[in-house]
Amino acid sequence: MKAQRVRYQLFLPLDLSDRFEALAARAGASKSGILTDALTAWLNRQAASDLEHRFAQRLDRMSLALGRVERDGHILLESLALFIRYQLMVQAPLAEADDVARAVGRDRFNAFVARVGEAMASGKQSFPPPRQAEVRVEEPSR
Repeated sequence: MKAQRVRYQLFLPLDLSDRFEALAARAGASKSGILTDALTAWLNRQAASDLEHRFAQRLDRMSLALGRVERDGHILLESLALFIRYQLMVQAPLAEADDVARAVGRDRFNAFVARVGEAMASGKQSFPPPRQAEVRVEEPSR
């Protein structure tokens, strides 16, 4: 059974027509086959381009959000490092033989680690992040 086909009449610029005739003159090539392959490839590229265009906006928004998360992480790490440095400079060092003070420090540290674990498990934050304006990516006009 022969595939159904539709006949088209089209006009090509002279230089493109010459290249098309030279390509069709090769053995095993037909004008219909060349045009069918070319049109199929072009339409497939267009579909891929539309898909890329749709996902590009989402990927851009995700990239912006990831950038903010990364920035916030750096701010938190720097704040923690400065706080620890400050605390170490302010606190008097413990004497080597002061086992009671070391035990108190160890207990406080364990309590701190437990509190961080509880906060992470519950999803609650001590300092909720500031509300950020929603970023909208405008679709370019065609």
